[in-house]
Amino acid sequence: MDRATVSLIVLAAGQGTRMNSDLPKVLHPLGAAPMLHHALRAGQSLEPERVVVVAGHGAEAVAKAARAFDESIEVVVQAEQLGTAHAVAQAAPLLADAPGEAVVLYGDTPFIRPETLERMLDLRSRHAVVVLGFEAADPGRYGRLVTQGEELDRIVEWKDATDEERAISLCNSGVICAEAGLLFALVSDVGNANAAGEYYLTDVVALARARGLSAGVAICDEAETLGVNTRAQLAAAEAEFQKRARTAALEDGVTLTAPDTVFFALDTFVGRDAIVGPNVVFGPGVTVESGAEIRAFCHLEGCHISRGATVGPFARLRPGAELAEDVHVGNFVEIKNAVLDEGVKVGHLTYLGDAHVGEHTNIGAGTVTCNYDGVMKHRTEIGAHAFIGSDTMLVAPVTVGAHAMTASGSVITENVPAEALALGRARQVTKPGMATRLMEMFRAAKAAKKKKETP
Repeated sequence: MDRATVSLIVLAAGQGTRMNSDLPKVLHPLGAAPMLHHALRAGQSLEPERVVVVAGHGAEAVAKAARAFDESIEVVVQAEQLGTAHAVAQAAPLLADAPGEAVVLYGDTPFIRPETLERMLDLRSRHAVVVLGFEAADPGRYGRLVTQGEELDRIVEWKDATDEERAISLCNSGVICAEAGLLFALVSDVGNANAAGEYYLTDVVALARARGLSAGVAICDEAETLGVNTRAQLAAAEAEFQKRARTAALEDGVTLTAPDTVFFALDTFVGRDAIVGPNVVFGPGVTVESGAEIRAFCHLEGCHISRGATVGPFARLRPGAELAEDVHVGNFVEIKNAVLDEGVKVGHLTYLGDAHVGEHTNIGAGTVTCNYDGVMKHRTEIGAHAFIGSDTMLVAPVTVGAHAMTASGSVITENVPAEALALGRARQVTKPGMATRLMEMFRAAKAAKKKKETP
């Protein structure tokens, strides 16, 4: 089978009433990304030729999130939520003539593994329709998969099941694959003669069997089928995601000194032999190269940290922060939209925003790039091997040349040529004895005020 002809249909129309939220259910964050992105990422492993997201509640926001993941994704709207088969039918005008396979996933089921989807497609060589099932520890109200040997005979909803069928522990995940044309043909035959008056995708199995076609089951771990319908389930899903991400990092050769305190995002990449200390939070878009160290209590987002760099403790890297090899960013330092070349040292208590710092430059404590004038952002350029004295205010736009220095406590408002020393501070004035006289005046004033207020 030509895997290049796979089409992916992701159902993402539900409102998620039990979430008690105005936000569409599939957009609730999991691993610092919308749940929808987890399903799309799993499906992406199949290298689908077409991806269609079926949106409904909050369709505009869902479409925006889908295209943020991949701008080629097509979005259709299910104006009325009349069941899963009805949702799949909305993709028919786009995919009915698509060659190859159609795989149906759910935007609120984030943990389906790529390997599981591959096994489903492999089973398609023996069955016209393949359903993903799982052995449930507590089957509850899940739909049951009724099998005869390797054949799936039918899917029975719990409310329609006999006591014998309810005793079955093999349950339906809802994920299904079939040849695209066949899937839409079966979906078009699904009726709504049930208590809810909805069109259920589960009915396609019985419809396929009625045509003399074979149906089969691929079985996965129950944890893969975890769906999210409530805030409590979202919290459980977050815990499961973090558990998997930590395990993967450790297996990939990353040192986590306190794994349970490190929080990853869906797209976090940390290289082999990197060290991550306790209480580190990775937001979206972070790459940490091999051999770098992230120390305790750091928050990273949208940044790139090169080999040999050290960050923290208590540092914050915001989007656009680029740290070259052997850069040191210390405690209570914030970097935003700034490039730090090789060997730069920013020890502590500093903000660098909208800046470029040349190699082996030292940034003193309390340095601030004053990049915002209330309307526009402006850049600061600092050359290689410069020395920025403590408590320097760099009022952008401004350039400090290579090998230049700024004196501690300076406010730099003009460009500093290479190798120059810039001082931008008021001259100190010393008045002997004035400190004692001032304190005596202040104490006398305080005593007079207290006497006046006492009855």
